[in-house]
Amino acid sequence: MINIRNYGVIEIAGIEIWITETIVNTWIIMAILIAVAVLVRIKLRKFQTIPTGFQNVTEAAVEIFDNFVVSSIGKKHANYAPWFFMVFVLILSSSLFSVFGLRAPTADWATTFALALASFCIMIYAGVKNRKAAYIKSLFEPIFIFFPMNLIGELAKPVALSFRLFGNVLSGTIILTLYYALTPIFVQFGVPAVLHAFFDVIFGFIQTYIFVILSLMYVKMAADD
Repeated sequence: MINIRNYGVIEIAGIEIWITETIVNTWIIMAILIAVAVLVRIKLRKFQTIPTGFQNVTEAAVEIFDNFVVSSIGKKHANYAPWFFMVFVLILSSSLFSVFGLRAPTADWATTFALALASFCIMIYAGVKNRKAAYIKSLFEPIFIFFPMNLIGELAKPVALSFRLFGNVLSGTIILTLYYALTPIFVQFGVPAVLHAFFDVIFGFIQTYIFVILSLMYVKMAADD
């Protein structure tokens, strides 16, 4: 589980594209999430004025996350909630599906860096959109000679964000792999369930929350003066 398997290589216009375990697992998780989203949409074709049952649960989940985003970055930036909801569900699902033996895509730095880079681009967009020239000017404060350090500080954000998630998820993967490899078969029942519950469920939720809340804070700091 530590090493990432490679299932094949596709060459397009002279460029090799490796189909790795991370890519395949990400496709599987995305397919499941898309299927769930379609089923939810079909289920909610007829909205009720006073929601009950499934509609009530769905609306409550969306409302809770929207309130979480608004309380973190303000109502003015609530339009970023759908993106971060997707990130939250994808990262959490990556950890939860590890319970069923699927290697978490977030245990690969390429996945976590891609998510962090996307959040970084949203941060820059929010900064330029809301503060315009003042956002660019902030890179030269308090005086222009601080520009290199300020720039490095900004570029370090997606790197630090990605390594934080990657390192924590990978550590859980390594611990579980070592447990399965070094223990006899008769103790591989019961105890692994506790380890999976901690590393994949509890720890996975905590790391998902940290990634999203830090991303939101970066957007808020860039967008607000």
